[in-house]
Amino acid sequence: MMGVMGAEDTTTTTSTTARPTEPGGGPVNGTRAWTTRLFVVGILLAAVNLRPAITSLGALLEEVRDGLGMSGSVAGLLTSVPPLCFAVFGVMAPRLARRFGPPAVVCAGMVAITAGLLIRPYVGGTAGFLAGSALALMGIAVSNVLMPVIVKRWFPDRVGSMTGLYSMALAAGTSIAAAVTVPVTDALGGGWQSGLGVWAGLAAVAVLPWLPLVRDRGPAPAPVAEARARADRQPPALRITRSRTAWALAVFFGLQATAAYITMGWMAQIFRDAGVPAGTAGLLLAVTMVMGVPLAFVIPRVATRLPQQGPIVIALGVCGLAGYAGLWAAPAGGAWAWALLLGVSNCAFPLALTMVGMRSRTGAGVVQLSAFAQSVGYLISIPGPLLVGVLYQHSGGWGLPIALMAGLMIPQMAVGVLAGRDRTVEDEAATAG
Repeated sequence: MMGVMGAEDTTTTTSTTARPTEPGGGPVNGTRAWTTRLFVVGILLAAVNLRPAITSLGALLEEVRDGLGMSGSVAGLLTSVPPLCFAVFGVMAPRLARRFGPPAVVCAGMVAITAGLLIRPYVGGTAGFLAGSALALMGIAVSNVLMPVIVKRWFPDRVGSMTGLYSMALAAGTSIAAAVTVPVTDALGGGWQSGLGVWAGLAAVAVLPWLPLVRDRGPAPAPVAEARARADRQPPALRITRSRTAWALAVFFGLQATAAYITMGWMAQIFRDAGVPAGTAGLLLAVTMVMGVPLAFVIPRVATRLPQQGPIVIALGVCGLAGYAGLWAAPAGGAWAWALLLGVSNCAFPLALTMVGMRSRTGAGVVQLSAFAQSVGYLISIPGPLLVGVLYQHSGGWGLPIALMAGLMIPQMAVGVLAGRDRTVEDEAATAG
């Protein structure tokens, strides 16, 4: 969403100057400067906590399966729970944000993550584990949808840098959880319950900066407030389902999410089954995730400087195909190379977030497109991890699951090219109407 976003934000700001701005768009001073800093800290801490619930489980999936007596198919269902929750609960985020304000909803989301991570290892049984996971994932879901909205609304002249920082923090949290969950588990005595429950502490820290912001709805100077009021009156006229670009972006989001959650849920197990030690398999997953730290900052900036984002989509897809081919041919022998290639491919996520902003002209459009693309996208991604578990159990190996992963990369590239065309959902919806 990055350097070009100044052009996107012409409907919500009246001028672009080099002077510092507060979240509402006015000059930074006093209390508002402190509020701005709190928003920055809150966004970064929230982003760090949006994936450890998933990647920490991926690192200990074998231990959790053994401890709870799960079959491969049930484990596949477990790895499908994240996108299911994101689809179901993410669609609620815009309505909740309108009623309570985005900061209050994100604060509640961080509380839900904390509670879910704290109780899920200890409630006993598969059903309890799934319920605790769902609670944490509910908090992640609403925060997922509202992060681009908060950045667009409170930092209208710094969307690029804030989205880059947010994406980097998300990738950092993802990779750290993958890398250290196994060592932390060993240090705490080897029980997978402690290894998973420890992440509740990090989520609890993320609650703190949002508490003072719960009542902050971003008061703005009159010109900005008037522009926002006009934007807020637009949603009923924007029928997002009439936009071909919105559908293309939703499918692209869904297919990249499919690849991401298959990777987070199963890649460490693929390496372990190939003879790689558990600790090393966790590090390999961390390498895949950590690639998103630098690239999450670079890719959006490059994307906003191109009239179309199709070339980036193709480049990421080719890296994915190469990684899957290597994972099929020599999973242990070239493990570090495949982890790197798949890490580059998984950076389709920050690209998708960037295109949400680039394909919308207004703040209201960003809210609707973000909710639509993520909710529909996560619905699309639900069967992927489950199907991988079923194929793995019934074929007795990873050949068919890896073939499925590689095959899905082709339509991902196709719809990504369509989503990357230079147009906006507002114009398409108006034309279709």
